[in-house]
Amino acid sequence: MRTDDSNPIRPIGRYTRVTLAVAGIGAVLISQHVPSSFLPVEDQGYLFMHLQLPTGASIERTEAAAEKVEQVLAHTPGVKYTTSVLGFSLLNQVATTYTGFFFVTLDAWGDRHSRETQYQEIVQQLNRNLARMPDGLAFGFPPPAILGVGTSGGFTFVLEDRGGKDVSFLAENVQKFIAAASKRPEIAPGLLSTFLPSVPQQFLSVDREKVLKQGVPLNDVYRTVQAYMGGLFVNYFNRFGRQWQVYLEAEGDYRANLDHIGQFYVRNSRGAMVPLSALAHFETRYGPEFTMRYNLYRSAQIIGSAAPGFSSAQAMKALEETFDRTMPREMGYDYLGMSFQEKQSQQGIPSWAIFTASLVFVFLILAALYESWSLPFSVLLSTPMAVFGAFAALWLRRWATGLYLPAYSVAIENDVYSQIGLVMLIGLAAKNSILIVAFAKAEYEKGKPLIEAALGAASLRLRPLLMTSFAFILGCVPLWTASGAGAIARQVMGTAVIGGMLIETLIGRFLIPAIFVVVEKLSGATSSAVGLTPSPAEGD
Repeated sequence: MRTDDSNPIRPIGRYTRVTLAVAGIGAVLISQHVPSSFLPVEDQGYLFMHLQLPTGASIERTEAAAEKVEQVLAHTPGVKYTTSVLGFSLLNQVATTYTGFFFVTLDAWGDRHSRETQYQEIVQQLNRNLARMPDGLAFGFPPPAILGVGTSGGFTFVLEDRGGKDVSFLAENVQKFIAAASKRPEIAPGLLSTFLPSVPQQFLSVDREKVLKQGVPLNDVYRTVQAYMGGLFVNYFNRFGRQWQVYLEAEGDYRANLDHIGQFYVRNSRGAMVPLSALAHFETRYGPEFTMRYNLYRSAQIIGSAAPGFSSAQAMKALEETFDRTMPREMGYDYLGMSFQEKQSQQGIPSWAIFTASLVFVFLILAALYESWSLPFSVLLSTPMAVFGAFAALWLRRWATGLYLPAYSVAIENDVYSQIGLVMLIGLAAKNSILIVAFAKAEYEKGKPLIEAALGAASLRLRPLLMTSFAFILGCVPLWTASGAGAIARQVMGTAVIGGMLIETLIGRFLIPAIFVVVEKLSGATSSAVGLTPSPAEGD
């Protein structure tokens, strides 16, 4: 039996270092080819639709266009029913006559088996069919990944006029930015801004000098126009056990035309009736439908999504690069909704720091549990193999899925759920390694040579290690094959965990004995070292 372990340990240490380095570098390189994002776009069983007609269009035109949209939805496979809301936009939360909102409910997940009834395919088919509608712009978009955080999926970019310029300055830069961003391959076609700077409006111009000369109170002029041409709330009254509201306004035929302003009169200080046409007139002007203030700046909201094959993080980076290249110094940008949360997560604690902190905590727990500083290194140095397996599985599944599905249906990315899987792999890899390292340490302290103790532990603990590992892997198969609500999140986590455990189990098993030998030798341990096995008490 060989008692001098120094000679064979040298090649063992060299091969072990090379293998771990290759696994670590491979994990880093492969992770660069897996797009990163925040949260996946899930099939939540419903989707939203937005309809926008030319600015100033009447509610009757909007209703006619909405009927065409409903016909398209009715003939789309996978759509169960539709709820329409005319005169309201979910994207900007503003009521106008030329916008509409649709809540589209899909069939149950169990009833949608074919490819054409899958969520992304339904959205793409709807957008293709609605793009040919001449009445206006209509498109479908997913709800936010977290309900209540924003109003839509994709990204929400905000351009800010930080120089305090006029509306035309912001409008010019919004158009310039959208034109430049639409050329980026990371951005899907259909970039939309809710900022409408040229909506036809009617401005009431009051000749104040004439009002004063005629002896008419200026306030009476505005109240008369409001009451007859618009509407004025008077009071409440109770009748039939209910409360009613009283509004004052002219009949529809008399306020349908602005030229009818001469039919309304206001009383002057001498008791005479003066026609409003002698004191005021209407002018057609163009201006914004509404002004959005974000961080106290006049802002414009831009909504879009990443192009097929790209992640939301790549799309946001493309937007920021476009802003830096095209916008003047007076402009700024920010994010809303889920994009704001994603940006906060990017600027916060990075994922590698969380992963490192998890390793440190596991190291300290193992050091306290086994009263050894060297044993945790033997346990945790196999973690690069698990990380390599996780990223390799994500990349392979993404590549394989792209062979038979269109790019917009490939949703395997390095998001929050894959990072949760990586943190889980630390504990799972440590559990596997402990099965070998703890037994090898005990045998070594009983007097066996270092290499013999490591090989004996690996041989003896191989069957229980494989049993527990494959039991866990098979238990995660439902995550890999998940369908229905939240399927993508489960698929991403299952892919990362199964890939990491497979590589760590099949390859890491051959590394753990070698790592144990190298670490113990570097720590200066001898065959008489005291560690795991308690020494007998005096008198025994």
